[in-house]
Amino acid sequence: GGNSGSWHQQYRGSSYVFAGGLPYEMTEGDVLCVFSQWGEIDDINLVRDDATGKSKGFAFIKYEDQRSTVLAVDNFNGITILGRIIRVDHILKYRLPKELQDKDDEDDEEEG
Repeated sequence: GGNSGSWHQQYRGSSYVFAGGLPYEMTEGDVLCVFSQWGEIDDINLVRDDATGKSKGFAFIKYEDQRSTVLAVDNFNGITILGRIIRVDHILKYRLPKELQDKDDEDDEEEG
């Protein structure tokens, strides 16, 4: 096939990234601070437990410019923040299926 575009191509319509594995003490402000180095941020949804209001350790971040999502994914996926390895990925559709919201705990095993 003549389609040698990078895997980022299929996400070019989405300005959202998913950030998982975040340290629980990070606030929206902290996330904004870290992620805004790749571009202007439009929206942050740091997912919190309904009952306790505590961070669940993942967030959805919307950049003003879609190219910022590519930079964020390329540069932040797999880095360590406050001792935790974070995961940053493109998301096609912002509305997450319920099972995805519930499975954030299991891919979280401690290393070392």
